[in-house]
Amino acid sequence: MTGTVVLTVGLAVLIGVSLGLLGGGGSILAVPLLVYVAGLPAKEAIATSLLVVGATSAVALLPHARAGRVRWRTGLVFGVAGMAGAYAGGRLAAFVPSAFLLTGFALMMLATAVAMIRGRRATAGRPVPHELPVLRVVLDGIVVGLVTGLVGAGGGFLVVPALALLGGLPMPVAVGTSLVVIAMKSFAGLAGYLSSVRIDWGLAVTVTVAAVLGSVLGGRLAGRVPADLLRRAFGWFVVVMGVFVLAQQLPAGLGLAVAALGALALAGTVTVAAGRRRRRRKHSGQQRLGRALREQYGSGVGR
Repeated sequence: MTGTVVLTVGLAVLIGVSLGLLGGGGSILAVPLLVYVAGLPAKEAIATSLLVVGATSAVALLPHARAGRVRWRTGLVFGVAGMAGAYAGGRLAAFVPSAFLLTGFALMMLATAVAMIRGRRATAGRPVPHELPVLRVVLDGIVVGLVTGLVGAGGGFLVVPALALLGGLPMPVAVGTSLVVIAMKSFAGLAGYLSSVRIDWGLAVTVTVAAVLGSVLGGRLAGRVPADLLRRAFGWFVVVMGVFVLAQQLPAGLGLAVAALGALALAGTVTVAAGRRRRRRKHSGQQRLGRALREQYGSGVGR
């Protein structure tokens, strides 16, 4: 049992590192950790993960706030709307079988991973809004909160893209603002779960402290690790975890088939991505050669 607790605490540090670096990923790691390492039932694991992620996000928010990377009105409005959705999702989860919740969680992991690997559209040259339209923030907050409260996932990796892609906020500001939303929604979702789930508070506090320490480390590493490299690497890790969790919820033979298909899809996607990178490098090299020739021999060359 001691070895299990030590492993759980050690892996909990990664939850905090993810939140500190990416503004998300806490529940993506926390729920599988609590189910498959700590051995908690699914609903208790989801409820505990909401406590861990909420407290860790609140601590991880502090350096972003000091650096001015938080849009407070947007974050608070999104957070209040998300709290309503998360509380409703937490209450609704009492009527949903655990297997369905974990299956939904696995699908959310895979959708999140695809979004992370594909990346976000460039926002260079676009005007940066100081705050986002209230109605859109409210609608997005309710939907994201409902998902978070129901399956314990989708916090940061739904909020950050919503703020960065739809709202046009710079990535560092989207990450900082998302932590406000994640903390508010996580505590609301936890409140919804507490009506039907009992939590091992000793384990919950231990994992939370470890995750908070990890968030401090993640905050210090932010800016030192290339964001695109980190995002893609974490995205592939989430793919592997999502396939594993999904396979665990299916009958043995079907689970193995899903795992095999996931591995083939992963290999195919890696191959396609590598081919695209090679073509981009080749095209970029040709463009540089053309510019060099035009500069050397005149504007009529290389066109």
